[in-house]
Amino acid sequence: MLSRRTAFVWGAAALVPLFLVAEENVDLLIVNRIKAEAFSNSKVMDTMFFLTDVYGPRLTNSPNYKAAGDWAVKRLQEYGLVNVKEEKWGPFGRGWANKYYEARMIEPQVSPLIGIPLAWTSGTKGSITGEPILAPIRTEADIEKFKGKLRGKIVMMSEVRELPFPTEVEGHRYTDAELVSEVEAPEPGRTGLRAARAPGNSAGPPMSREERIKLQEKIRQFLHDEGALMVLQASRGDGGTIFAQSGGPYQADKPVAIPGVVLMPEQYNRIARLTEHNIPVKLEFNIQNEFYGNSPDCFNIVGEIPGTGPHKDEVVMLGAHFDSWHGGTGATDNGAGSAVMIEAVRILKALNVSMDRTVRIALWGGEEEGLLGSKAYVKEHFGDPKTMKLTADQGKLSGYFNYDNGTGKIRGVYLQGNDMMRPIFEAWFAPFKDLGASTISIRNTGGTDHLSFDAVGLPGFQFIQDPMDYETRTHHSDLDVYDRIQPGDLMQASAIIASFVYNTATRPDMLPRKPLPKPEPESRPRPSVE
Repeated sequence: MLSRRTAFVWGAAALVPLFLVAEENVDLLIVNRIKAEAFSNSKVMDTMFFLTDVYGPRLTNSPNYKAAGDWAVKRLQEYGLVNVKEEKWGPFGRGWANKYYEARMIEPQVSPLIGIPLAWTSGTKGSITGEPILAPIRTEADIEKFKGKLRGKIVMMSEVRELPFPTEVEGHRYTDAELVSEVEAPEPGRTGLRAARAPGNSAGPPMSREERIKLQEKIRQFLHDEGALMVLQASRGDGGTIFAQSGGPYQADKPVAIPGVVLMPEQYNRIARLTEHNIPVKLEFNIQNEFYGNSPDCFNIVGEIPGTGPHKDEVVMLGAHFDSWHGGTGATDNGAGSAVMIEAVRILKALNVSMDRTVRIALWGGEEEGLLGSKAYVKEHFGDPKTMKLTADQGKLSGYFNYDNGTGKIRGVYLQGNDMMRPIFEAWFAPFKDLGASTISIRNTGGTDHLSFDAVGLPGFQFIQDPMDYETRTHHSDLDVYDRIQPGDLMQASAIIASFVYNTATRPDMLPRKPLPKPEPESRPRPSVE
């Protein structure tokens, strides 16, 4: 997912009277069968194994992404889905993969350097040796400050930071008190969105996403023109956790960035201290990165369980993003979501239940770069949020359910400001209350693919999940791997989502909608979701 979800929107949470809940019919026999299949015959961890250990990581448009997509298509077909395909969108840009990484400090002592090359940066074309220089460049003024000082240097771009001793558990499940807080509506008029400020300048004026991108491009060009050997960054984690994303543009029409690596902060700090004490330091790197420009288009994976009733031309969608970053194998972000959604449709097919509406799964590409896959899909099939010109199919989508908050089990759902859904979700969660899922929050949650649907007036929902160690250890890190997945959590989520999809596909009416949003033209400034 793009970033930690920011909860916002005005409204009020209230307990729903029992008689309102009773109005929404729930087939408890079907729910019981779904639970039995999900808990006693689960295939979700087998799916996780293939998505992570076999095919991970799945950086957008990389060879691994393609191989994983081919496997997912075959698996969905084996489960009995129809119209399964890799649906192209784009152009996205060039693919990228790291093929080899070796690094060490050779003076004043020999020591291996544990790091991750940044995506969409170039390789070193063999081994290079250079001296580091601490040069955190965050503003236009910094560019002027370091002119003429970086040629042939390994540029250390991060500020040195103190690493406090950890005294708190780095992962946890929501407490009852935290869930109560989650359902409290924000103060009216406060969105909860925070404008980004200039990097390294918390006192500076807020920057738009476009302004940040332009500054980053200018810094990258400056480093290239100055003749810097490569860039080093310190991970925001510690204790062996390295968070790594991109260091250059994926767009084919933009110049390739010089080599870049994120190091363990402990090692980065050691190098910085040595340089600050004027002790000569030499570092050696050998990085082999490969770009793929032959197929600039990317794809989403889609498949269907056809409806059998009078509303079979109407659709219920469930989805998760399929792409990941490259430091780990893309397990919690978001192999977990993809595996849960694949498992949910497997359960429905295994039970051979009849559903009025068609059920469609979608696994998205390009989410990490800005919800690109789901935005492209929504624009093509349902409407353009910039003009709010809608297609006929926009009126036939009942709802979309998304899963993208790591391995944590489902504890509830965000209403996205849709009060009309509250009694419906209350009824649907009732059979799962003993599994810890019952919280209904009026708030919106940002940063993932349900927003693409919400932007054109479609009911799109993301679930509330236990945070676990998602933000502290696995989100975009080298520890985003199979072993951080909690099998019971994914089984619980699969059962809930299969039930919600079934309920949506069989209820007499489509899900209620909020008023259609106003068009958002390209020139309108938007808060960043990065």
